[in-house]
This record gives sequence, structure tokens and C-alpha cells, in this order.
Amino acid sequence: MSKLPSVTGREVITALKKIGFEVIRILGSHHFLRHPDDRCTVVPVHSGETIGIGLLNQILKDCQLDREEFRKLI
Repeated sequence: MSKLPSVTGREVITALKKIGFEVIRILGSHHFLRHPDDRCTVVPVHSGETIGIGLLNQILKDCQLDREEFRKLI
């Protein structure tokens, strides 16, 4: 199992936009993203804070991405 990098919410959103996700709404600090094939996820964006490993794993699961695909996007 490869180790995931430490990333911020903005970096996650930028990576997901590369594969077709778009922000559909923002509620407070939570950005809701959707792909045209109806995959959805929520990414919290707090300035200067990184996404925890558990939350990042859940985002990847929601987006149906594996760790290696995500590493290539970053």
C-alpha cells in the first residue's frame, strides 16, 4: 500500500477537477463536487489545514479512485 501525500482541501479539489469533477455548491467551508457520471463527494477547505488520512480515503472511495490514480493527479 502506497502512502498518500499530505494535501489541503484546495489541492484535492484541483486534482478532482482534472478528471471532470466540478464544484456544484459551497456550504460554509464544505465544497460539494459532482462528476458527470453522478459520482459525488464533499471536500472541506480550511486554510492552512491538511485533510486527514481517514477523510482522504473516504473522498477517494466516493470518487472511485485508487491511491495511485490520485497520486498521479497531484
